[in-house]
Amino acid sequence: MRRLILLVGLALLLPSAGGLLAQRPDLSPQTRRYVSEDADIIAITNVLLIDGTGKTARPGQTVVMNKGIITAVGPSSQVRPPVGARVIDGTGHSLMPGLVGLHDHLFYSASGGRSVTAIFTGPRLYLAAGVTTIRTTGSNAPYADVNLKRDVDAGRRPGPRVHVTAPYLTGESGGSMAVVTTPDEARRFVAYWAEEGAEWIKFYTTITSTNMKAAIDEAKRRGIRTTGHLCAVTFREAADLGIDDLAHGAFTATDFIAGKQPDVCPQNSTAVLDTAVRADGPIAESIFRTLIAKHVSVTSTLPVIEAFYPGRAVTDERSLDLMAPEVKVAYLADRAFIDTSSTWPFTEAGLQRQMAWELAFFRAGGLLGNGVDPTGNGGALPGFGDQRGYELFREAGFTTEEAVQICTLNGARILRLQDTLGSVERGKLADLVLLKGDLTTGASVIRNVVTVFKDGVGYDPVKLIDDVRGRVGLN
Repeated sequence: MRRLILLVGLALLLPSAGGLLAQRPDLSPQTRRYVSEDADIIAITNVLLIDGTGKTARPGQTVVMNKGIITAVGPSSQVRPPVGARVIDGTGHSLMPGLVGLHDHLFYSASGGRSVTAIFTGPRLYLAAGVTTIRTTGSNAPYADVNLKRDVDAGRRPGPRVHVTAPYLTGESGGSMAVVTTPDEARRFVAYWAEEGAEWIKFYTTITSTNMKAAIDEAKRRGIRTTGHLCAVTFREAADLGIDDLAHGAFTATDFIAGKQPDVCPQNSTAVLDTAVRADGPIAESIFRTLIAKHVSVTSTLPVIEAFYPGRAVTDERSLDLMAPEVKVAYLADRAFIDTSSTWPFTEAGLQRQMAWELAFFRAGGLLGNGVDPTGNGGALPGFGDQRGYELFREAGFTTEEAVQICTLNGARILRLQDTLGSVERGKLADLVLLKGDLTTGASVIRNVVTVFKDGVGYDPVKLIDDVRGRVGLN
């Protein structure tokens, strides 16, 4: 009887999935231009499955989706495509969950002082690279982000589902960021953006512990959460204040800086941390204990950090081809300086220490996610940088299954969406990435995207990428 159910019954919608179906919108003609697969029932057969849970990759699997919900997962010898299904032969391919990008801004900045809203290029690149869900993690144009989220949710524009973070909240010398000098100001900021639809608050370097605490308490009262690119406040201090998530791995962990004064961001902190960070020893162990005990996650952004290190493979033609011509020229000039400078403060050994810290945090039981952060000197592009994060995890010593889990299910866990997405399991949203090749034999297979399924609709990455060629850094 069980086999009969597997053979014919798994195409039926799950009763528990009924609430999820409403998330599959009617697509506008603009969005439908990029669609390559849109059958109600789709079965991918004979595929190598890396399901996002950390389980060993399984060859010869079939995955069935029905109107945006995964309805069957199992060996192809047992799970038969339902009658009338659109069947995709997955032989020679890998299948994984859609990527969950946890530091995926909808703006882009690059060498030469360029910073632009990326409402056109960003969503297309994220989706083309297999990123089906993003958290913006700080905004320069928050209403543009909110409006894009509405449009994507309604099917009017192509892109990943968006979880909006408020504008940056900082202390002194805030530039274009929101500056708060008192707890009352911090609470008002949180209250306003919670009402406007923000799901996260993002702290920046010079925020003080007192004002951070006020903002965290107000956020918890309103049911939204907090993350931060910190400096004046250490990781352990922020955890004690109740923060939910910390950005950039150990690259911003000023706990490692000797003589660090409370509420003071040390000068040249990133250069100091290049040599100060350790994956073992009493400071690292104390950070790990504190974050894990208080359920504070860490978001890795190795791709944007890597672009500041000499001798790294960060001038690949596929990224350069997408940049606006003047952006490409400025970026290559910046990279040439980094690679030839005799006084540049960052070293390969420093990058390896950052990567080792993230591996040690994960292996200690910490919750680690992934994101690109398409800022800095411009070398980490939306989507492509999320893929590069996976490659860097593999370089750091994570297994294929661990790296996929970080980029998918762990991201869903940080967003508290693990019951809905992040892994290839029956009853979850059909957010899937079909890759040409065996992901377990080479990290670069993550770039070979054939089809990206979001809510069970398949998108063509070539069409999405073609429309942004030469436009990154413009819009």
